[in-house]
This record gives sequence, structure tokens and C-alpha cells, in this order.
Amino acid sequence: MDTEPGSRVLIASNRGPVSFRMSDDGTLTSHRGGGGVVSGLSSVAGQAEVLWVCAALGDADRAAARRAPGGRLEFTVAGQDTGGQAQQARASTVHMLDIPAPVFDRAYNAIANSTLWFIHHMLYDTPNRPHFGLAFRREWESFRAYSAAFAEALAQGVTPADCPGVSGSTGRGPHRVRAMVQDYHLSLVPRMLAERCPGLPIGHFSHTPWAPPDYYTLLPDDVACEVLDGILGADHAGFHARRWADAFLDCCATVLGAGVDKEAGTVRHRGHTTSVGVHALGVDAAELRARAAAADVEAHVAALSELADGRKLIVRIDRTELSKNIVRGLAAYRELLITRPQWRGKVTHLAFAYPSRHDLPEYREYTASVQRLAREIVDEFATDDWNPLVLGVNDDYPRSLAAYRLADVLLVNPIRDGMNLVAKEAPLLSQRGCAMVLSREAGAADELADGALLVNPYDVTATAEALHQALSMPDSERLRRGALLAKAGSAAPPAEWFSSQLSALG
Repeated sequence: MDTEPGSRVLIASNRGPVSFRMSDDGTLTSHRGGGGVVSGLSSVAGQAEVLWVCAALGDADRAAARRAPGGRLEFTVAGQDTGGQAQQARASTVHMLDIPAPVFDRAYNAIANSTLWFIHHMLYDTPNRPHFGLAFRREWESFRAYSAAFAEALAQGVTPADCPGVSGSTGRGPHRVRAMVQDYHLSLVPRMLAERCPGLPIGHFSHTPWAPPDYYTLLPDDVACEVLDGILGADHAGFHARRWADAFLDCCATVLGAGVDKEAGTVRHRGHTTSVGVHALGVDAAELRARAAAADVEAHVAALSELADGRKLIVRIDRTELSKNIVRGLAAYRELLITRPQWRGKVTHLAFAYPSRHDLPEYREYTASVQRLAREIVDEFATDDWNPLVLGVNDDYPRSLAAYRLADVLLVNPIRDGMNLVAKEAPLLSQRGCAMVLSREAGAADELADGALLVNPYDVTATAEALHQALSMPDSERLRRGALLAKAGSAAPPAEWFSSQLSALG
């Protein structure tokens, strides 16, 4: 980990490393957050002082933030040294922002999830949407206010001595401080923070794809410029895949007229240079395998094995998001059963599609489409002794890990995906090697191409044929490809992914 004694790391993300639940009597209980960013933080703890700024996401979070002095809570994580040995746990600070609910809703749901997400994943039904009128302008002002709250909270963790750009500062404060801003929700924050703390090393990482200029410019001209300018307030901007980094550079050149050097990976804008890099997030193999060996996972392995009854298993695990392409994946499975009748009665599809963003009507409608097609497949092909499809809609992480272990084929077919962690997790847990049918539009496709069967996510027939190829694959070939996938998926575990971004700040 690239940290110095006494150094400090400021992290900002919409979702934090801890969340709260409230019992009927008003008692609050905390729960550790999941995901690669939290794992990355664990590698910093014990070696650096950490301030993590996040938003309160529900009533329990808001209550916890209001009860804590200044909204700051202590969060204890165990760090690791460079040899992977656990260090003494250290308390880090979480600053949970109690942003007014209407402001948060407009910023998070209307702008981040209904505008920027749709732009970067190229999801708009353009004859009808987007529609940027007066309501959008009000929502954009809320997005600015939301972003400013994050920037101000981060700035509170910095002293003037930490900022080389402050008049009279030596730039060599008592601690070395770096700020790491995470994801598209906080695109405006780097510029706002740089204006508050001149010279502070700032990084921004985008976990989504980045749209090419001809699609990105669906945004109003001033908004398109403001988002790019916001990220370019950072000293380093990171992406999961080269194609997303290149699209960002192209937008900077086309929309801003910035000085872009694609070979060097730099953008010169407003007298400041931002480096642009690729940091692929991988899986902590040891941690994942240990979790997958737990008793709750073993119980699901037994139940799913009984359900499969010796049949091959095609597994998919996704959030029910428009970008995940679940409906076309189900249609491809249906076409497999139609065109390759030899698989009827010999394969079962486990499709775990967990709820996502149900406060948005598009997502509710999409979930209904998934459920409708699943019922049609069962009605069309099921027999007294064979259920062709099991659709699970209740979020169950242990069950997901069990499905990884039993998968013969993994289907990951997003329309666009910044990376896709499922494609990296499953090969590490598969008990007999799993073949993977993978969309070429997933960011992970760059790393997993040697082991996966790549498909055009819009081509249902080609996806059905790839499923047949995966099911028919000889054991030796499946094991060979599975080993390639597992090696690639664990090449850059969260600690290394986070450290590489810190290093890029110099």
C-alpha cells in the first residue's frame, strides 16, 4: 500500500462502508458494507488515517447521522500489512451526510440514476427520452447541492498546510493527504474540492462505462461540459477498462476542446493536467473462497444440488437493472431449448435477478418483463419431473455463492457494464470449472477474453448457440478456460486496485 506514516486518505462515495437498521424501540444496529471499495479501504486501515464521506441512505442512517457529533461515526476495520497478515484493527471516521430527502431524491434518482446512468449505459429510448426541460434544471441544481455537500465534508478533513495551492502554505503539512472520489454520482466533486483545497491530490474513479461523444452529447451542452470539468478537477481519473478511458478522453477533446494526449493518457484543461488510467478491479480470492466455505453456503449447495438432480446448471446472477440484459438472456435460453431439444430435461437455468431501483418506474416494468418471460418458459417446457428454469428474486448472497460453486455455465450478457464482478467471482468458486458466455460489452471482457465465449448481447441466436457450445464443452477444455478466468479475475484484488490509484496521485 502506497502510504506513509501519519498519512491520511479521504474517500467519498454515495454508499458508505456502514449502514444502519432501526428496531421498533428505536435501537440502531450497524452493519458493514460490502463491495470492492470497502475491501480496498480495509487495506488502507492500520497504515493511514481514513475519513470516509458518504450519504445517509434511509431513515436509520439519517437517525445515526443526527445522533453522532457532526454526523461523524467511528468505523473499525482490520488492516493488512504488505505480506497479507492482519494488523491491529483501527478506528476510521465515517462522515454520513444527512442531505435533505427531497434534494437527495432529485440528485440520486433523477440525475445520477435516471440521467447519467442512462447516458453512460446508452439506454435511452431516444424518440421519447431524454427530455431536458424546467424539471431537469431543478433536479440539476439539487445535484449540485448534493455534490457541494460532499466537497465541503471532504474539505473539513484538510488543513491549509495540506494544500500546496493555498497562499503561504509550504504544501508539506503534518500529514500527507489524498482524496479518492468514487463513481458517477460524484462527478462534480473533484472540481468543487479542488477549488476549496488548491493543490490537494485528488483522484476520481468511474465504476460505469463512459459514453462516446456522439451519445454523451445527448446531455445539454452546459451540463455535458460541467460533468467533464468536474472530473478534470482531479489529478487522476480512473476507469475499469481501456475503452471507457478512451471514450472519456474523446469526450474531453470533442466537448471541451481540451488538450488530449491519448498516448500519454493526459488531459490539459484550465491550466491543469489530469492523468487518465485503467485500474481493473479484481477479486480477493482467499476472502471469497473462505466465505463460500461457510455453513450457510454449504446448506444452499445441498439444496441446489438436490434441485439440479444431476442436470447441468446454467447460472446467472444480476441486479434487475436495464443494463444487465436479463430478458434477452432468458430469450436465448428459450431459443436453446427450441433449437437444441437434446438439452430438454438435461439442463436447468438458475436465474437470480435481485431487486434494484424499484422506486424508478422503468425498473419496475423491466422486472415484470423478466418475471413474465420466466413464467412463459416454464409453462412451455416444464414436465412432471423437470423444471427448466428457477427464477430467484430475493437477494441471497450465500445462495449466490452456492450457485457459483455448482455452475457448469455462467451467463453474463450485459448491454454495457463498467466491469462486472460476477464474471470474476464465479470462476474462482466453480467446483468443476465453469464455461462462461460473456458479453463483449462488459468491461471485464478485455481481461477475460482468453477464457470466455464472447457474444454480442443483442444477438439472441448467437447467445443461444454459445450456451450450447458451453454445455457441450469437453471437461478438459472447460477446466482450461476456467483456470484462465480464475487467474485473470483475481489478478488485481481490491487492495491492489485501490493502491494503484493512490500511487497514480504521486
